[in-house]
Amino acid sequence: MRALCWHGTDDLRVDSVPRPSLVNPKDAILRVTASTACGSDLHIVDGYIPTMREGDVLGHEFVGEVAETGEAVEDVEAGQRVVVPSFIGCGACAYCRDDLWSLCDNTNPNAEMQEPILGDSTAGIYGYTHAFGGYAGSHAEYIRVPHADENCFEVPDELDDTQALFASDAWPTGYMGADFCDIEDGDTVAVWGCGGVGLMAQQSADLMGAEQVIAIDRFPERLDAAREHAGAETIDYTEADSVVKRLDAMTGGRGPDACIDAVGMEAHGTGLAHRYDRAKQQFGLHTDRGEALRQAMVACRKGGTLSILGVYGLMDKFPLGVLMNKGITVKTAQQHGQRYVPDLLDLAVEGEMDPSYLATHEFALEDGPEAYRMFREKEDGMIRPVFRP
Repeated sequence: MRALCWHGTDDLRVDSVPRPSLVNPKDAILRVTASTACGSDLHIVDGYIPTMREGDVLGHEFVGEVAETGEAVEDVEAGQRVVVPSFIGCGACAYCRDDLWSLCDNTNPNAEMQEPILGDSTAGIYGYTHAFGGYAGSHAEYIRVPHADENCFEVPDELDDTQALFASDAWPTGYMGADFCDIEDGDTVAVWGCGGVGLMAQQSADLMGAEQVIAIDRFPERLDAAREHAGAETIDYTEADSVVKRLDAMTGGRGPDACIDAVGMEAHGTGLAHRYDRAKQQFGLHTDRGEALRQAMVACRKGGTLSILGVYGLMDKFPLGVLMNKGITVKTAQQHGQRYVPDLLDLAVEGEMDPSYLATHEFALEDGPEAYRMFREKEDGMIRPVFRP
């Protein structure tokens, strides 16, 4: 079969690779009908996340049709159209039972690669380095889904593939970020980043009752999407002398009740701090550019909540004293998709949310390298590319 593979930093190729087969009786094999690139995939392409191997298949956000199931699979049948969360849960460990699916104890066979850094390991994830399990990714014609009964969610007939696709990762991640904020009527929520996850966080915050949603980005088409789909007020940080001061002015000097970082380790910014971050990152002295996260910490009101959705590794100049002295609650996680997907699909059926506008461009799988280049450069107003194998 054909698949989009990693061959080194900024080196993607479409290769012929073996079609996956059942490994465990709880597995399913899916024919991928649509997949999309995530901003966190760019961290791999740009060389900031280690433990990739040449020829690894990329991608972790997908929808497909069940082609085959193992003999122990009970609830998933061949021919079903399903969406699959990016993190793999077993359904049986203490973390899965507590709806903390991205912390599953049993689905990362390479836990020893994470433990020296994290102390424990996360769950496995498709197409996201060998430290996260070494699973083949979704930019392919077929994919193996372990623990199919726990990880496959049937797509309602009322929804097309594009509407369901983003329930794999971007939508539940953004929704979780808003859920972390414990939003009450009258709250102000500020979201750094208007990519797929940021836009989903903004819409979710609005749906959960935030009185004021503020979106921070620099691309006009993304800020337009924030205004149109989340009713957000917007800040173009390239035109603001200070994002923190602008937020103070927009909130009567109080600051947002909750701040959501939907950017991560490759944040852009202005001024000396951003240049410092870029220099240290390029020389391998740290992995993260922390401009957005630092702004969110300083901007958040006293006693507020900081929700971190961006992917991070090792960041220099982390102002911990800001959190401690202001009494800020920090909530963060990789997405617990299995907890949210059923409710999100219901919201889509009911017409409350429709994430399909994120799919601004479609490509054949063979055009994957060019699609990723455009995605990284944000060319032609791209928010998310969708691949149709």
